[in-house]
Amino acid sequence: MPKRSVVSVGATLLVASMALSACGSRGETGATTSGGEGATKVAKIGVIAPLSGDLAVLGLGIKNSVDLAIKQANESKAIPGWTLELAAEDDQATPDVGKNAATKLSGDKEVIGVVGTLNSSVALQVQPVLASASIVQVSPANTGVSLTKGEDAASPKRPYATYFRTCTNDAVQGPFAARYLYEAGFTEVATVHDKKAYGQGLVAAFTEEFEKLGGKIVAAETINPDEDKYDAVVSAIKPKAPKAVYYGGEYPNAGPLSQQMKSQGLNVPLMGGDGIFDGKFIELAGATAEGDMSTSVGAPTDSTEAGKGFLEQYTAAGYTDPAAAYGGYSYDAANAIINALKVSLKAAASAEAARAATVTELGKVSFDGVTGKVAFDEFGDTTTKVLTVYKVVGAEWKAEKSDTFE
Repeated sequence: MPKRSVVSVGATLLVASMALSACGSRGETGATTSGGEGATKVAKIGVIAPLSGDLAVLGLGIKNSVDLAIKQANESKAIPGWTLELAAEDDQATPDVGKNAATKLSGDKEVIGVVGTLNSSVALQVQPVLASASIVQVSPANTGVSLTKGEDAASPKRPYATYFRTCTNDAVQGPFAARYLYEAGFTEVATVHDKKAYGQGLVAAFTEEFEKLGGKIVAAETINPDEDKYDAVVSAIKPKAPKAVYYGGEYPNAGPLSQQMKSQGLNVPLMGGDGIFDGKFIELAGATAEGDMSTSVGAPTDSTEAGKGFLEQYTAAGYTDPAAAYGGYSYDAANAIINALKVSLKAAASAEAARAATVTELGKVSFDGVTGKVAFDEFGDTTTKVLTVYKVVGAEWKAEKSDTFE
């Protein structure tokens, strides 16, 4: 899951990060307990993400980054009279589990906002639950277009006013990849997706732009996400002699697919979206991953002063799991909610009473975050459309090109 102008994180955050050792956690949700003196009321920011299973490395990076934002807000007394707490739920990257997590959080009167989900398919189940309780949701990773614009692309309509995201969507990411491959000379490409909302939508957006440019899709195949043997798919694609394979899905399947392609003589690059942009992909794909590519939202976090500052603060906080691909976007999502709370909680008697006002204020948020300008359009989509192409070089992801999609 680009490039944009970024303003450094302010001195307040840097000072706050030095005091993180004074912050603690309690309970199974990992609730942050520190706050300003005299804080008498509690508001919780939930997280719904995969905290276990194959995608846990991404989910834990999301949770920890939200936790960091909450700790810093409490240390700086960002919302006088209130203490913020973290309420994290494991959705196991599964829609039904995610729905149950949303139901649990919406039933907690102290929950006022949620950061998540990672998976677009999970978001489809979470959105209506949180919306029914007027709880704002900000995703750092969902890219499915329908989440903000509905199913009718010709007549976009926002399904839920409570839903926002800090990452760009497949309508941008897919075409961005298509342009890159076509302009790099990969004019004949095979596509594969995992039949899930994210993968299917990404391939559809890629295909439309690729064919518009004059490229040819020589084969269009699917896999089952619960399988790890792809001989039939590779056998179907190989005779078509594609110059590259574009994959819609996540790294647990993409890595083995890449490895099996090469081992069966289909020696062409595999390219995917932000769902494969993780070191685990390279580990699963093995030595033949060299030259494989992905796109991801935003510029490399460590390429800007603000991003470097965030990563330094994250490390100083002592988290054992990496911020991973969506750490910066999660941190910005949490701070978007916190900025809204500065207004909505000012005279509120309780967190529950301020839920609707928080949704309204979230739509007005505008600040310079670690991933660029954080602001939302009328659909709840980020106004920043920067992406980066990465390539596996020397068993590591290396940034190839960052640009703003127009």
